[in-house]
Amino acid sequence: MKRIAIGLVSALALASCGGDNAGNNTTAAPAAPVAGASAPAGSQWVETVVKTPDGGFRMGNPDAPIKLIEYGSRTCGHCANFAVTGMEPLKAYIATGKVSFEFRDFLLNQIDVGAALAGQCAGPGPFFAILDQMFAEQQTLMSNGPKQGDPFIQQVEAMAPQQRIAAVAEKFGYLAFVQQRGVPESQARACLADSAATDALVKAAEAGQKQYNISGTPTFILNGKVLENTGTWPQVEAALKAAGA
Repeated sequence: MKRIAIGLVSALALASCGGDNAGNNTTAAPAAPVAGASAPAGSQWVETVVKTPDGGFRMGNPDAPIKLIEYGSRTCGHCANFAVTGMEPLKAYIATGKVSFEFRDFLLNQIDVGAALAGQCAGPGPFFAILDQMFAEQQTLMSNGPKQGDPFIQQVEAMAPQQRIAAVAEKFGYLAFVQQRGVPESQARACLADSAATDALVKAAEAGQKQYNISGTPTFILNGKVLENTGTWPQVEAALKAAGA
C-alpha cells in the first residue's frame, strides 16, 4: 500500500538513503596500533555520552585518537542495518578508549525531523539506547504511516510547519515510542513543538552536507575524512582497524 511522502527538507533533498557510500570500500594500509585509555573511576566509556557543538551525540573518550562520525537518517534502512549489526561490536572498540562514535541526525524528509526531535528529547543519557531501539523498530514505525486515501494526508498539508512535524511524528508512532521509554508525554510534545530545535537540526544537517558533500546515508567520517563507499559494519570495522584501533 502506498504511503504519502510527507515532503523533503528542501536544502537536503539531493541526499538519499544508501547513496554512494554503500559499495565496496578501499582500505588504506594499516596504521600502527594506537594507545587505549581507561575511563574515569566508576564509569565506562560506552556510558559517557555528550551532545556536541555540531549537534550530534558522542559516545566514548572525548580525547580518543580515532573519531568516527555517522550522518544517519532514522528512516533509512541502510542506517538501521548498521545500527542492528554494528553498534554492539562498535562498543567493544569504544570501551578501549581508542575510538569515539558520534551520531548526527541527517534529515531526508519531515518524518526524520519529528523522529530526531523525539529521539533527542530525553538528552544524552538514554540517547543511544533510544536511537538503537528506534532503528530496530524502524519497519514497524514506518508501517504506521498514512495510506492512500487516508484523510490525514489532506489534514496535514493544511497545518503550519511545526504542527505538521508533530502530527507526522505522532502518526508514525514516534511520540508513543519515546513515551514507552520514559519520556513524559508533555515533554515529548514540547520537543516536537520546538521550532528552535528544528532549525538547529536543519542547520546542522546543512553544515554537514556542505562540509562533507554528503550524497546518501549513512555517511561515515573517520578523523575528519569521509569513508568513501562505506555503509556496512564490516567496512567500517576494516577502516577502524586500518586506523590503529
